[in-house]
Amino acid sequence: MTARIRFEHVSVDFPTAAGPMRVLDDVSFEIDNGEFVSVIGPSGCGKTTMMNIVGGFVQPTQGRVLLDGKPVAGPGPDRGVIFQEYGVFPWLTVRQNIAFGLKLKANAAHAGERDGIVARYMELMGLSDFADHYPKHLSGGMRQRLAIARAYAVRPEFLLMDEPFGALDAQTRTAMQDLLLEVLQREGKTVMLITHSVEEAIYLSSRIVVVTARPARIRTIIDVPFGYPRAEGVHEDPRFGELRAQIRELVMQEYAAQARQATVRVAE
Repeated sequence: MTARIRFEHVSVDFPTAAGPMRVLDDVSFEIDNGEFVSVIGPSGCGKTTMMNIVGGFVQPTQGRVLLDGKPVAGPGPDRGVIFQEYGVFPWLTVRQNIAFGLKLKANAAHAGERDGIVARYMELMGLSDFADHYPKHLSGGMRQRLAIARAYAVRPEFLLMDEPFGALDAQTRTAMQDLLLEVLQREGKTVMLITHSVEEAIYLSSRIVVVTARPARIRTIIDVPFGYPRAEGVHEDPRFGELRAQIRELVMQEYAAQARQATVRVAE
């Protein structure tokens, strides 16, 4: 397969009152064309920083991230970004939110084409009956469906997702995971997901990158042994349980390392 996203010895230092704080340390890995790769590790370890570099919002202190062989210089229409906080405009209706990016210069579409694209994604996400509703009138799951629809409407090649379902209840989260898999099956994207959920990472991903406590380093990269399309029954596969236990143990070890770091800082 062809690498679409490549981290090459990436380190990031953030300035603090006490001096530079290293958030990422010598991170190298690739995401191939059409892959769904999840990054998992302790809270605050630097996972979101990794995604923000790919998104063009943060520049590495050392190393580089390549997108189709070229260094990421800033945000671009080829990357759709979905955050946990929904990322929709409260003053626009569902229809207007989805159409918003299609009116910008980078993704401009003429009115007829724009209306067709908006209608398509409202239907895909089950939002057609709510086209003229404002986000405040939607449930959390529906707002997240809207965020995904808006990201997809501008036809990005890459989908970057930071805990997109973290604020949802368990049943809604499961429904959103299934919907995402269904849409990806139809559309095809290269996806990078940041998550704290081991089960979510296994269920959605083709590979899982486990990172250490801050500064984030690559601890291991795990191939998920299930093909696509996927269905709920995969949770009952013995391999799912074995992989869940393995990854949970790795993540808990890193939480323990994080706690030891905090103890040392307090002692100092």
